[in-house]
Amino acid sequence: MVTRSHTPVDAKVGPLAPYTGTMAKDKTVYSCSDCGGTTPKWLGKCPHCGAWNSLVETAAETPGAGKNRFAGRASLAPSSELKALSQIEASDFARTPTGQEELDRVLGGGIVEGAVVLIGGDPGIGKSTLLLQALDALQRQGHRTLYITGEESGAQVALRARRLGIEGSQVQVLAETHLEKMLATLQSVQPDVAVIDSIQTVYSDQLTSAPGSVAQVRECAAHLTRAAKDDGVSIVLVGHVTKEGALAGPRVLEHMVDTVLYFEGDTHSSFRLVRAIKNRFGAVNEIGVFAMTEKGLKGVSNPSAIFLSQHAEPVPGSCVLVTLEGSRPLLVEIQALVDSGGPSPRRLSVGLDRDRLAMLLAVLHRHAGVACMDQDVFVNAVGGVRISEPAADLAVMLAIASSLRGRPLPKGFIAFGEVGLAGEVRPAPRGQERLKEAAKLGFSVAVVPKANAPKKPIPGLTLHPVERVEQALEVFRSLA
Repeated sequence: MVTRSHTPVDAKVGPLAPYTGTMAKDKTVYSCSDCGGTTPKWLGKCPHCGAWNSLVETAAETPGAGKNRFAGRASLAPSSELKALSQIEASDFARTPTGQEELDRVLGGGIVEGAVVLIGGDPGIGKSTLLLQALDALQRQGHRTLYITGEESGAQVALRARRLGIEGSQVQVLAETHLEKMLATLQSVQPDVAVIDSIQTVYSDQLTSAPGSVAQVRECAAHLTRAAKDDGVSIVLVGHVTKEGALAGPRVLEHMVDTVLYFEGDTHSSFRLVRAIKNRFGAVNEIGVFAMTEKGLKGVSNPSAIFLSQHAEPVPGSCVLVTLEGSRPLLVEIQALVDSGGPSPRRLSVGLDRDRLAMLLAVLHRHAGVACMDQDVFVNAVGGVRISEPAADLAVMLAIASSLRGRPLPKGFIAFGEVGLAGEVRPAPRGQERLKEAAKLGFSVAVVPKANAPKKPIPGLTLHPVERVEQALEVFRSLA
């Protein structure tokens, strides 16, 4: 075993206690990302499972060093004695509000002690801005906070704080990319919440690969996660994303952390969405809505307003959908444009599944007699929101029919419901909550699945329950 001792000094943090963690003096081997087998040298093909280009550099323990490799950090969760599930006392996790209501909503009410949060998004979307604002709010509440930046200098972070109007903040800042120095800082400062921006810039001396490689990201994230669980520090890791929008690095990184958040939105728009993909302490698919201002990101209290049209009068091809994002009903405008196409008509959707659009057009033709086989069909969810639930089917079909006929739906009209291949309209989950949200925002006419029709009428809302697509189109012809 080799004991490493570092005594880094930072002008803002002050002298740091030596890092006394013991780490095995390992040699480099190559492990297969598919089967986990190892080989002492790199090969194009794994000798164990036969997979090509699957070997990545990693550190191998020396004989007898395995049990002491992490010096008390042998597992992500503390060990306990064997008990029956009925004998284990369940208790709620204490949460600390971050000062950003929309972020707290996504986290499940606040950040949990010892939790590890991974947040990813496109460059320039506002990840660092949001986290710096949250750390400042936590610091003003009396919590110890630490911001470790590997992509910017301390002066650049201070410049951002000045733009945000928090230049007097007492948040501790450290510009560092060396993992062992980060661990020494966490042991010395003992913060309540720490931000690592970003995990792709962190490297460890135990590996010779470059920062951002699969092995470095996996090992560094594992050490930081163990530090969070052992010391009760809440750590937020900022992650890069690929050009497809997925988090860069090994997928095991997402399994390792407690919460995975995605920062979404168009950089040309002022609105941003934070979506929870994984959350061990709250609901998944919860979203928070922010608006980018001169003073940073501000939470949007009524997000439905940004997804609805601003037309003075109803226009053809527009239908309002009541969708669910986590526990929050949202009203989103679905726009459709049907235009004459050539021999190969196009089917394009933005914010909706393109394959499902093709299926809905076939159902419209087969069961409702609405033919679009020689027409280009374009469908868009306004505001940059992405809708994955099938409850959007009915609104999409009504928007397409409205654009094809050139007849607008009445003002104050909403619709939701899943459509099957047989032409039936199936119920959507939590239908009454959707209807109450629509009535609260002043909508007066709704086409919904018959199974979602409430037993008691909702004041100010006229319902048209339907069981099949043909009935929904008949309601459209009678109202348009």
